[in-house]
Amino acid sequence: MAELDIIRQILAALAGSVSLEQCLSRTLSVLRQTGQLASGAILLPDRESKEFHALAAEGSSIQAVSLTIKSGEGICGKAALSGNPVILPQAKREEFATFELALWGERKTATFAVFPLMDNTSILGLLCVLIPVSSKRDLARWKRLFLTVSLLLVQPVKWQYMLEQERARFDSETVSLKTKLLEEFSFHNLIGNSHEMRDIYEQVARVAQTATTVLLRGESGTGKELIAEAIHYNSLRKDKPFIRVNCSAIPETLIESEFFGYEKGAFTGAASRKKGRFELAHTGTIFLDEIGDLSPFTQVKLLRVLQNHSFERVGGGETIQVDVRVIAATNTDLETLMDEGKFREDLYYRLNVFSIFLPPLRDRRTDILLLADHFMLKYARKHSKAVRRISTPAIDILMSYHWPGNVRELENCIERAVLVCDDQVIHSYHLPPTLQTAESSGTLPHRSLTDAVEELEKELIQDALKSSRGNRARAARLLGITERMIGYKVDKYGIDSGRFRS
Repeated sequence: MAELDIIRQILAALAGSVSLEQCLSRTLSVLRQTGQLASGAILLPDRESKEFHALAAEGSSIQAVSLTIKSGEGICGKAALSGNPVILPQAKREEFATFELALWGERKTATFAVFPLMDNTSILGLLCVLIPVSSKRDLARWKRLFLTVSLLLVQPVKWQYMLEQERARFDSETVSLKTKLLEEFSFHNLIGNSHEMRDIYEQVARVAQTATTVLLRGESGTGKELIAEAIHYNSLRKDKPFIRVNCSAIPETLIESEFFGYEKGAFTGAASRKKGRFELAHTGTIFLDEIGDLSPFTQVKLLRVLQNHSFERVGGGETIQVDVRVIAATNTDLETLMDEGKFREDLYYRLNVFSIFLPPLRDRRTDILLLADHFMLKYARKHSKAVRRISTPAIDILMSYHWPGNVRELENCIERAVLVCDDQVIHSYHLPPTLQTAESSGTLPHRSLTDAVEELEKELIQDALKSSRGNRARAARLLGITERMIGYKVDKYGIDSGRFRS
């Protein structure tokens, strides 16, 4: 058969293959069927062990042995070291390694050849073939054919290596992301050491390892979603999906399809089937935020899922079973809603299995400074700012404010302060005006220019005394004034320098 016809058949075999093993097996099969070899194998290297393992083989006697050869061992191993083809027109049995003898079979003499699959200077594999000796065979033509075949095999083998590298990189990134998630939402990263927060940590630790439904209660901004994430990522479902749903953000007309999905053609615009949030959360956790905003109609649907763990997609008749842990959260008084007929009593008792109350920030003031420092460092890194600490007067303002927006409001205030701060220290004037001037916050009233200058002067002196641990001489040098002058200012403003001594 003409070389061109053989190459055409090999190309067709490669094009119709879906895996590398199929590519190599079909190539050897074409070569054997066209009489170009009696037996053969294609070996690929193991990057760690430096051994070559056969991924495809042709010939009846080679199935019963381990198709493995070490670099440098036998004719194949020597070809692997040199990267050059090796052809033995009349080889003998005693020249071969164990693997090569399997290709050899019972023959007394034959032509044996090894063609390395080369990508520049890198060896991607070995094409090992054996043919009976024949005076009619044109060895030069035969060699040219196999060199062409070895070149054709380089690309699919190279693609396989690239695919394996991408898969390994993807797996590594997936492991890294999961590790970061576990670190980010571990108990150690929940900020707060107040008595109230320690109680919450204990409750989270108790319920995390179970599949119990959890109801998180507390004002907006108290960190309910963060606690929900901590429960999930410290549970047995930590490697499974964590699906968030803000019930108040989804229009009532869409909430059923968002929860349970829909079938193709269920309504205008439903061009294909879509999975709902519960189906996406299968084997994992679904977090239903603002559960008190659900309509009575949706509450009925949700109750069925909690009871039977099943539902139907919109426009479909198939019942779908799911294994989902539910964590719900609300900032509303569900008991009042029940009395008003706006929240189902049976759903309430389904959700209120293990309730955790998150106190407002004003009720755990000992955590304010910890949280402020945490957010300061977080946003200093994020925005590449050199901010390192918060001044004493700024801390006083943070501590005296009533924080109606809770932790979320504190985080926003600190981020703003980091952005407007051009120094290493957040001062009181870097904080939002609502904290500095609002009457309800108990902060400074409207002042004259003289009062404002004196207040700033007092703040700078307090900051310098804090840095010098109450040493007036060092504080004076930091401010560029005399010790006598700082003594006068300390007396004038009634500053107790002793409070800064350690």
